Amino acid sequence: MKQTINFYDFQKAFQDLRPNNFSYQGLRALFEYLEDSEESTGEEIEFDVIALCCDFIEYESAEEYHKDYSEHAIEDYLATTSDCGSLIVYAH
Repeated sequence: MKQTINFYDFQKAFQDLRPNNFSYQGLRALFEYLEDSEESTGEEIEFDVIALCCDFIEYESAEEYHKDYSEHAIEDYLATTSDCGSLIVYAH
């Protein structure tokens, strides 16, 4: 069974289950990234808030990222950036 969601549904699900994982701008960037990924690969992504919180992390800046992962180049893990400049990276 499948359900198509819009950004409002996406944001509401995060607010209900994990309200502190991403900023509004981070959620918008992640949503657009996932939509683009579906379009470019032709594969649908299962919407699972908990799994997405395990797979992606938002950082305010590259400096903040490097505090956690000084040995990893951000370019290897960067998924997308938000309009305010925060970074959405793959968790590792």
